[in-house]
Amino acid sequence: MTAVLVIEDDDRIRLSLVLALEDEGYTVSGAATAEEGLQRQRREPADTVLVDLMLPGIDGFECIRQLRRDDDVPIIVVSARDDTHDIVAALEAGADDYLVKPVAVKELSARLRALRRRAQAAVTTEIPGLVFGDLIIRPEAGEVTVRGQQVSVTRTEFRLLCELAEHPGRVLSRQQLLQRVWEYETGDERLVDVHVGRLRNKIEKDSGDPRHLVTVRGLGYKLLR
Repeated sequence: MTAVLVIEDDDRIRLSLVLALEDEGYTVSGAATAEEGLQRQRREPADTVLVDLMLPGIDGFECIRQLRRDDDVPIIVVSARDDTHDIVAALEAGADDYLVKPVAVKELSARLRALRRRAQAAVTTEIPGLVFGDLIIRPEAGEVTVRGQQVSVTRTEFRLLCELAEHPGRVLSRQQLLQRVWEYETGDERLVDVHVGRLRNKIEKDSGDPRHLVTVRGLGYKLLR
């Protein structure tokens, strides 16, 4: 079973998510505050964390940042806030995905399964080191180094980078990347844009003038040697 932690202050919503996901076969625990959720995750790490943004005390954005500092656990935001600024801010804080309430349990379960498959693929992929000048990607070790220094990336960022690296110089559209990295037939292309931006901040000497991870206007992204 996959263990899921639900951090949600609304008792009714939290209980409904816990019960619905248990019916789907998950082991689920709940927390009413970010503080409680962070303590629970440190004590008994879940495989995936669902986070609401409007939490008392520490809000969801800071909760995501603290979760991400501790480990690379997959994080899905489940929130009523559907403003573009909030979605982008949550993804930039370190979330892997974003769903707007009310959430269909079948869709949430599908997202959880996709996250789990990506996590397993990141561990089992056996591809030799991929060299792009001062950027070296080692899929078999789950490592990225830039100018000889190891760079910390999330599982989703790593899978995105590997997908682009496996097709050097080839443009991949946002929709193709959603399908191959997130395993979504359709989805919000902002997921791709924000993760590309986070990767550039980590691997490029000047993220405003990228040498490796390049945008091809109107088409998508490509990785250059």
